[in-house]
Amino acid sequence: MKILIQGAKILDPNSPFHKKVKNVLLNNGRIVEIGDKNYQADKVIKAEGMLLSPGWFDLGTFVGDPGLEHKEDLESVSKAAAAGGFTEIAVLPNTSPCIQTKNDVKYLTKNNDSRLVQIHALASVTRDNKGEELTEMIDLHEAGAVAFTDGLKTIWHTDIFLKSLQYLQKFKGVLIDHPEDIWLNMFGQMHEGIQSTLLGLKGMPRIAEEVAVHRNLDLLHYAEGRLHMARLSSARSINLIRSAKKKLPVTCDIAAYQPLLDDSMLAGFDTNYKVNPPLREKRDNDALIKGLNDGTIDVICSGHVPHDEESKNLEFDHADPGIINLQTFAANLTSLSKHVDWPTLLEKVTLAPRKILDLELPVIDLEAKANLTLLDPTRTWVYDEKSNLSKAKNSPWLGQTLTGKVVAVFNNTKHVLDNSL
Repeated sequence: MKILIQGAKILDPNSPFHKKVKNVLLNNGRIVEIGDKNYQADKVIKAEGMLLSPGWFDLGTFVGDPGLEHKEDLESVSKAAAAGGFTEIAVLPNTSPCIQTKNDVKYLTKNNDSRLVQIHALASVTRDNKGEELTEMIDLHEAGAVAFTDGLKTIWHTDIFLKSLQYLQKFKGVLIDHPEDIWLNMFGQMHEGIQSTLLGLKGMPRIAEEVAVHRNLDLLHYAEGRLHMARLSSARSINLIRSAKKKLPVTCDIAAYQPLLDDSMLAGFDTNYKVNPPLREKRDNDALIKGLNDGTIDVICSGHVPHDEESKNLEFDHADPGIINLQTFAANLTSLSKHVDWPTLLEKVTLAPRKILDLELPVIDLEAKANLTLLDPTRTWVYDEKSNLSKAKNSPWLGQTLTGKVVAVFNNTKHVLDNSL
């Protein structure tokens, strides 16, 4: 089937057509023409004002499969990811059991040859994600794990963290950590500040993240290796990374919602705003925006953490932290585009995560495989229970009209098109 994407602006720094408005013809999963002609096609997508980029990549999606499929399974996450613009996702190992054996990795990746949304395994650093005993990381690497992390849990054990950095050097593996001092955050419900005091909730101070970031950087300097820190939230964390990047091989990411929301939004005790790291204050959000613009922050991820009703629809201090954000990710980017230009934003969700994981980089060029995302940054749409493809409903945007929507994704000879096209 021939599909013509007509008049989209191409944003791909590796493409000779970067920042140019062109017609792109696809045939059987490949790019066969790029130019100004109106090529013959079975389907024409009128894409004036839209942005065409390499397919989006999410560096750290939580999926409950295996063992916690009532939260999210591979089928539902693939549908939500495709609708949100992602052609590849790297999934966290916090399942039941954790992703800690070769069979666990192969369970996630075995159908990638036939999937539109390809799934990559982030394998556990420690057994059962307890932080006490290392997994067989060489075996997991050979089975296809693309990086190593304890996912939503921090690697709290200093010696384990150090040995992980050293062990992974054998095959230039990447260690990903969620930096958090679990003792400083013990029983914490939200950011520690004026709002937490007014609401009477135990706070999670910035220093709980910043102490861990500082420790990680010191250990990286000592042991060497490759380190990525996930879901940063505080201004000082970003400043620490900015300074460290001058001499250390460290990268980092933030969740797309983190610079857009703040702790004032918890005034109504809506558990859909409860996340870890917590929503912080405006000065932290401003620092995240600065970090995106100056390159300190390498990657923007969805921060997708689905939960069932029994884990979210209860008293605030008993609710689990997390937001679903695959389908609403494009709307997040559109909001961020008021502060950060589109080429910068899209590079952080296309090329940067793949470079960190040493994966093949898709390119928009003649005869290349079609691994593409088409975004309409002006399209408004209603995100409701009918359009939500995740099993979970824990989104602060459910029921709202949003601006910014992905209208088409292409990968692995497959595609999904918006119904309006």
